Amino acid sequence: MKDKLSKIKKDFESSLKKIADLDSLEELYNEYFSRKAGEMTNIMKSLKELSGEERKEMGALANTIKTAMEELFENSKKTLENNKWETLLETEKIDITQAKLPVERKGHLHPVTLVQNDLEDFFTSMGFMLLDGPELESEFYNFEAVNIPDDHPARDMQDTFYIKNRDNLVMRTHTSSVQVRAMQKYGAPLRMIVPGKVFRNEATDPRHEHTFHQLEGVVIDKNITFGDMKGVIERMVKHLYGEDTQVKLRPKFYPFVEPGVNGEVTCFLCKGSGCRVCKNTGWLEIFGAGMIHPNVLKAGNIDPKEYQGFAFGFGLTRLVMLKYGIEDIRHLESGNLKFLQQF
Repeated sequence: MKDKLSKIKKDFESSLKKIADLDSLEELYNEYFSRKAGEMTNIMKSLKELSGEERKEMGALANTIKTAMEELFENSKKTLENNKWETLLETEKIDITQAKLPVERKGHLHPVTLVQNDLEDFFTSMGFMLLDGPELESEFYNFEAVNIPDDHPARDMQDTFYIKNRDNLVMRTHTSSVQVRAMQKYGAPLRMIVPGKVFRNEATDPRHEHTFHQLEGVVIDKNITFGDMKGVIERMVKHLYGEDTQVKLRPKFYPFVEPGVNGEVTCFLCKGSGCRVCKNTGWLEIFGAGMIHPNVLKAGNIDPKEYQGFAFGFGLTRLVMLKYGIEDIRHLESGNLKFLQQF
């Protein structure tokens, strides 16, 4: 056993000299010290098969060699970690003595802006107005005007950021707050989209963020039908994800539309066959829509007996994540240049 222990230590030292990165070092450590199949682990387990005096002698030797090997491992780990940071500092350092820093590339548009500009061009080509609204909104336009009164359950779903000592002001929770503003200003007929930031009190994780982007769309005219709404949405998703994209509508309640639907499209990555992006369903949920509720039309001073309309809302941030395969929503508001320079 002495020879076997000496050979293990010698082989370990030899392999250690060839290691150039931390991942390889970890693999080497597991090869010798993993609980199930490590070479030193197996030696320690085999000690119980020896006689009393021999087990005592070999146990002491094995522990001495094991301790020495672990010290060699820790020293190599520290050296590789130091080299890693020195390399990082060398490649990322800035020479502040230079008269003018080199400019590697000019600024460019954020991925959300790229998709937003694309959709703005698409909808304006169909005759839609491009509108904007205040991000600090009154409770009336954000809630009451879109059929969400104080006692409505949907109000609890959008618990968000209020302004201290100004109970009637809130950071808007959706771009739907511009619907009634536009109706009051332009009347009917009306075709408009509203892209912009919205804010909600969310527990942030890879799929949820307190600040994100939406894109609202509204069409109001005489004799508007559910079929008109489906046609507009189909053209939009085919424009964004390709002509083979299919749309599926499922009934869903939204306070400001009646009836309301939840919209899914065939997964652009697997074309409906199922993958990790669509959770193997073949479909991606990307919008909500429906016929505008009569109470919302009345709030905008439009007669619901004369005019009908539909509204749709896309999670613009979600469209961006799907289009570019971004797995963590927090990257989009992080300001991380290394992330943004990919687009």
